Amino acid sequence: MTVQADPAARKKAIIDRLMSLEEQELATAQAHYDAFLKDSQLDDREGHDKDDIAASRENADLAAAFDAPLQAHHAKIDVIENTDFGLTDTVQPGAVVKFNNRCFVVCVSTTRFDVDGTTYMGISTQSPIYLAMSGLQEGDVFTHNGTEFEVEEIL
Repeated sequence: MTVQADPAARKKAIIDRLMSLEEQELATAQAHYDAFLKDSQLDDREGHDKDDIAASRENADLAAAFDAPLQAHHAKIDVIENTDFGLTDTVQPGAVVKFNNRCFVVCVSTTRFDVDGTTYMGISTQSPIYLAMSGLQEGDVFTHNGTEFEVEEIL
């Protein structure tokens, strides 16, 4: 996965980056939510025209739309914080798995991220690819969507 020698240190760097990525996503969603919520508040003057009221409602709707991603990122952080990321030789939650020259962290789904020149992506324990390889060890082979893969490395 990387040239770094200590597997525990490699894995810690990967998990730290995974958490950092999710915290950044949460901060962005929170900022959008807060901005639209603030803009949905009418000021305390007595009269508001239809445009003021319409803009307020539109911003309230947009704030509500950002509530779901906000909650999703909170839930992902909770899963990350409660996952055992100890070194393992089995594909299970918390494992970092390499197959087909690609690296995955079994925990929550994420976008791709880089650590020490290697690209990783988080996958959830409900993903079909994880379900196909759950419980396997290095060298084991599994089939997903008609393609056979070999588990190359597990941390």
